[in-house]
Amino acid sequence: MPEVVATTPGLYPLPNWAKDDLADLKGHQRSDLIRGDESGEITAAYDRAREDVLQTQQSAGLDRIVEGQLRWDDMLAHPLAVHDNVETRGIVRYYDNNNFYREPVIEGELTPDGDVASELDAATEAVGDGLQAVLPGPYSLADLATDEHYGDDAALLDGVADFLAGEVETFPDVETLYLLEPSLVTEPPEDGTDERASEAIDAVATAIDADVVVHTYWGALEEKVHAHLLDANIDAVGYDLVSDHEQTLYNVNEYGTKDEVALGLVDGQNTLVETPAEIRERIEWFLAETANDFETVYATPNTELFYLPVNKFEAKIESLAEAANEEVTA
Repeated sequence: MPEVVATTPGLYPLPNWAKDDLADLKGHQRSDLIRGDESGEITAAYDRAREDVLQTQQSAGLDRIVEGQLRWDDMLAHPLAVHDNVETRGIVRYYDNNNFYREPVIEGELTPDGDVASELDAATEAVGDGLQAVLPGPYSLADLATDEHYGDDAALLDGVADFLAGEVETFPDVETLYLLEPSLVTEPPEDGTDERASEAIDAVATAIDADVVVHTYWGALEEKVHAHLLDANIDAVGYDLVSDHEQTLYNVNEYGTKDEVALGLVDGQNTLVETPAEIRERIEWFLAETANDFETVYATPNTELFYLPVNKFEAKIESLAEAANEEVTA
């Protein structure tokens, strides 16, 4: 039987107290924050909020703990939105939902700036073993950006991949890196670009000494995209079983997958809380319907979790952790 590891894609909702405190401190909406606005009081509030979500994950019993990405007002676009060579402009819809981010317009070279590494450094002392880093994958980050520097899509993708690879080289020791790649599903790369996307992911994955999971969601991967993704030097592909389990199953059985797998088993956008028994049944179904002899199953929500009220977020990760600790019988 594979080891079942309970984890999440991160991007948590702010604790309720932090929403009020930060709104008062900033005097404007969180999405209006620009680099340089963080006063000492705001930084202290985020530090307290980080401690809060770290303790919440540890109390729930998750096997991998994330920093929480509470400062990521622009969701996956955050690493660009805070970069000195990126100008943030108008508000853009975040994929196909009611969340929005500031359009990141790349105006110069994307050199590593250590923003995400500083967050992980702050979490390291509290977590110890089991820390998991979260980043947007290079294809999704390039998809969310507007380019006024690199000149074409291929150069942009290479530039973003080099930027992310440089970022992960500055990370403290982590057990796992989750690269979030929803754009591989929502805006699938065309012929030629699908291979470049895999190469870009490979460039980021090989820059870190940790297990690397490329988590895809909001549907199933197209067949060619899935096949090319398997060429990347990664440890696991993440599949959204909530949105499309049948096509996902077909892809895995037709083209294979890695020896480890991440399964999006919990709905990150729906307030209905799954029971541990339901989660275990979904793991067992997938194992029974596939021929792979998996070493590890990462049990995870299918999407980021900032969509949820705090109490539902907490209940869902508790169910996930309990499910992972039960014996899987398939």
